Amino acid sequence: MARQGMKLRGLYAITPEAPDVIEKARQAMEGGIALLQYRRSRRDVHEARELVALARRYAVPVIVNDDVELALEVGAAGAHLGRDDGDFAFARKKMKTKLLGASCYNDASLARRAVSLGADYVAFGSVFASPTKPAAVRAPLELFSETRLGVPLCAIGGVTLENAPQLIAAGADLLAVISDIFDAPDIARRAAQYRELFT
Repeated sequence: MARQGMKLRGLYAITPEAPDVIEKARQAMEGGIALLQYRRSRRDVHEARELVALARRYAVPVIVNDDVELALEVGAAGAHLGRDDGDFAFARKKMKTKLLGASCYNDASLARRAVSLGADYVAFGSVFASPTKPAAVRAPLELFSETRLGVPLCAIGGVTLENAPQLIAAGADLLAVISDIFDAPDIARRAAQYRELFT
């Protein structure tokens, strides 16, 4: 169950590796994203704090990828962990009532375990070939219709506006997107087009 009364449904934008990430994120928020994941290859407390402050103005929860300590330090809404990002039970304890998501790849049993340890949502993917992670394991769409865990299910990997409707129809509550949002000529408009799919 999503904590802090948040409804987890819609577009889950993930920040690109770009120097103008704050401005790009602002445009995505203008378009109506449901969640924003701050994902960087290098730790940047100042940038993360600036992003969280901006997101508060738009009432968009910020989730920090792979770094519970950074999430807590900058006052983010939560954190997202992969299989190799530390002890999930320990992270749940540290995060208290904040959101905690889990990457579950193509593994329903991993998702069940994450939920039993307190995950607020689980992500399956790559659902399609991903330009960001071309070697990622592929997750069949049936995972969304067959895996009912009482928490929102997120589809990630190669998500585009064109294939998004079939993911929603399959049972995805959240669509995690990087390239198709942040490479668009009009980021806010692209985000708004995704938002319309959920109304």
